[in-house]
Amino acid sequence: MFNHILIAHDLRDTADLALCRATQLAKQHNARLTILHVLDPSQSSEQHEKARQALDRSLTQYAPAGTALRMLSGKPSEVVLQQVQETGCDLLVLGGHHQRHDFFSGTSLDRIARRCTVPLLLVARNDFAPYQRALAAIDFSLCACSALGQAYRLLPEGAELHALHVFEPDKGTPQQVEQQLETQRGLIDQLLHDESQSLPPSGPSLSHEVLQGGILRSLQEQIKTRRGELLVLGSHGRSAFSQALLGSLAQHFLHKAPCDVFVVR
Repeated sequence: MFNHILIAHDLRDTADLALCRATQLAKQHNARLTILHVLDPSQSSEQHEKARQALDRSLTQYAPAGTALRMLSGKPSEVVLQQVQETGCDLLVLGGHHQRHDFFSGTSLDRIARRCTVPLLLVARNDFAPYQRALAAIDFSLCACSALGQAYRLLPEGAELHALHVFEPDKGTPQQVEQQLETQRGLIDQLLHDESQSLPPSGPSLSHEVLQGGILRSLQEQIKTRRGELLVLGSHGRSAFSQALLGSLAQHFLHKAPCDVFVVR
C-alpha cells in the first residue's frame, strides 16, 4: 500500500494527465495526495499568481478533496528531491516529456530519477482506469527485485504483472545455447518463487518468462504484444546513471515512454 503520493506539477498538459493518474492511485490506496509546483525565481509576482490560479483550476478539476498544494521557489530537481524527503511521501509522480522543456529538462528528469529515494511513476498515457497489464524487466539485481515487489503492491488485485528476463547467450552450438537458456529459466523460476514468498497474499497475478535477444528491443516488442500499460524497471541509482544495465533502460524509457513507467531504486 502507498500512503502518501507527491505529484510534481509543472503546468503542462501532461502534468494534468499525471494528476489524474495520481488521483486514481490515491483513491485505490486510500492515500494522501500532495501537489508540488516549483516556481521559477526569475519570474514576476504576476506570473507566480497566474501559476497559482492555473494550479487551483487543475486541483479543482482533477484532484480529490483534501489534496494539499505546495508552491516553492528554486531549482526544480533540487526542490522536488527535497520535498520527497520532507513530506515523507512513498511515491513520486511526474508527467511524461514528449518534447524538450526548459523547466523540467531531460537533465532534471535524470537527476530526479537517479537520486529519488522513493518509487517514481512517469505518466505518459491518457487513460486513468486502474492498471491491468504491467511488464517488469527482471534480472538478478536487488533493485530489479525491489521494483517487482513495489509494482505488485501498486497494482490492483486482478491485474497482470509479467516479469521478463532477457538473456543473450554466449556463442556456441545450438545445443549449448539452449542449455544456457534452460539454466537461465531455472534460475529465474527459483528467483520468482523466492520473491513471491514475501509478497502480500492478495494482489495481481504474477507470471514470468525468459527470452533470448536484446533487452531494449525485447521490452519494446513485449509492450506492444501485451498491450502493456505500465513498464516496471529497477535503477541501480549509481552516480553514472547510464552505466548500469537497468539504469540505462530506465533513462531510455523515461525519455521515450511508450507507456507509463515505474522506476524503483
